Amino acid sequence: MAWYFAILIVLGSFLMMEFVAWLTHKYVMHGFLWILHRDHHERDGRKYEWNDLFALMFAIPSILLIYFGFSGFDYRFWIGIGIFFYGLAYFLFHDVYVHHRLNFLSELHNRYLDATVKAHLDHHGPKFYGNYGFLVAPFKYYAEVYSAGKHKKEKHK
Repeated sequence: MAWYFAILIVLGSFLMMEFVAWLTHKYVMHGFLWILHRDHHERDGRKYEWNDLFALMFAIPSILLIYFGFSGFDYRFWIGIGIFFYGLAYFLFHDVYVHHRLNFLSELHNRYLDATVKAHLDHHGPKFYGNYGFLVAPFKYYAEVYSAGKHKKEKHK
């Protein structure tokens, strides 16, 4: 397979995972598996949450695709790599940057991050706004931050 097809497959898989994550977050995490996701919304400072099991569930398809596509570096391998990179981005943004489960990246700030964090914190707030995305938030959050020229360096939890 040509390298540019591999890159397109990785990028396409990464982007598609935001839709998969949105649907899973809305219909599975806030649906029939709310019992596992609830402790993420009722944060009490614990190091581990039942919600962390979702990371393992999402890792399984990536691992299997990489494993079965490895011998010929076929499309399965590259889809698995795209899913892996999405999982890494999700972990760094959601768990490290937004919820500070590890103590680094907290000093990064730009308009995209500020708007996306605000959307996620609204998701956790008392007045829920229906945002289920992880790396992409509803347009209104970006419009608010960009039109006002806001760029805050405030702590988020």
